[in-house]
Amino acid sequence: MIQITALEPWQDPRGGQIERIRLDNGKVAVEILSLGGIIHQLWTADKQGEMTNIVLGCDSVADYLAQQAYLGAIAGRYSNRIANGKMSYQGHEYQLDVNQATNCLHGGADGFHLKQWQMQPLEDGVRLTLTSPDGDMGFPGNCQVQLDYRLDNNNLLIDMQAKVDKACPISLTQHSYFNLEGASSKTNTRHQIQVDAQHYLPMNDVGVPIAMSSVTNSDLDLSQATVFSEQTQRPALAATNGFDHCYVLQKTADDLVRFGCLSSPESGRTMTIYTNQPGVQVYGANFLEGAIGFNGEVYQSHQAVCIEPQMLPDSPNQSDLPGEPWVPAGGTYRHSSRYEFGIL
Repeated sequence: MIQITALEPWQDPRGGQIERIRLDNGKVAVEILSLGGIIHQLWTADKQGEMTNIVLGCDSVADYLAQQAYLGAIAGRYSNRIANGKMSYQGHEYQLDVNQATNCLHGGADGFHLKQWQMQPLEDGVRLTLTSPDGDMGFPGNCQVQLDYRLDNNNLLIDMQAKVDKACPISLTQHSYFNLEGASSKTNTRHQIQVDAQHYLPMNDVGVPIAMSSVTNSDLDLSQATVFSEQTQRPALAATNGFDHCYVLQKTADDLVRFGCLSSPESGRTMTIYTNQPGVQVYGANFLEGAIGFNGEVYQSHQAVCIEPQMLPDSPNQSDLPGEPWVPAGGTYRHSSRYEFGIL
């Protein structure tokens, strides 16, 4: 039985109201905002059975609008980086919004993370919809987006679809910052991460992939559970101040492929991720410092972990990379991910 509660809306300083809905099935509870499709809070039990919020967030719409960390939001129309904010398809050239170094990052400065989505309850969750017009942040075509958050036992299910009327690359990802010791914890360094993926994408100095390499015997090898404090010790991670790399999953006949598991020996919580996306970005909140969070706290770098299933960065320009980022006119992009919460 899932309890669905409409909470008191927040005032949006841009005009209108931000809706808030809480889902609770007794094992997992989550609060969703119509602003950016944000996961505002997410409660799971620790090894003592205590339910605690395990994602970072803000106390007001104004704070969410002021931060640039994409706290809890849906990143799109194309998550991660598109080099030089440029792409071409079947003879058409497109100039996108450039908002990170020389790249278009997470769909541009006014991406899906800042949009007001429409929200309605489902039997087992909530559905959000958004219309992105032709030319939004430079992307071609009208784009109709549907986002479902649902609870199933100890799982959070995230399903996204996007339909376009012109060929356009689509990559949507959920950008929550997880701290399995609780959102009030100041560090991720005690967390452990284990990743099944056998390949990752080395990058240039602005985060654009330049190859696809095996993780074996590299600083990006997480095949065995690895403590996050390692991210400041491994030479290959120095340029990015820690983990901020995309791992490539091997396509199988299964709908969802296991990516790996984030765990906290301190709290006993585990989070295992399954997805149908070809890539997953692991980000250790390396540049979070300065964002204003709950209770006015100034967040610090390495305070949480983002695990972002997605299409591969810059793959609209790199056809040799796995996946099919370009959705043809009249086509539909589909993303399904499952976050399974457990106890060590």
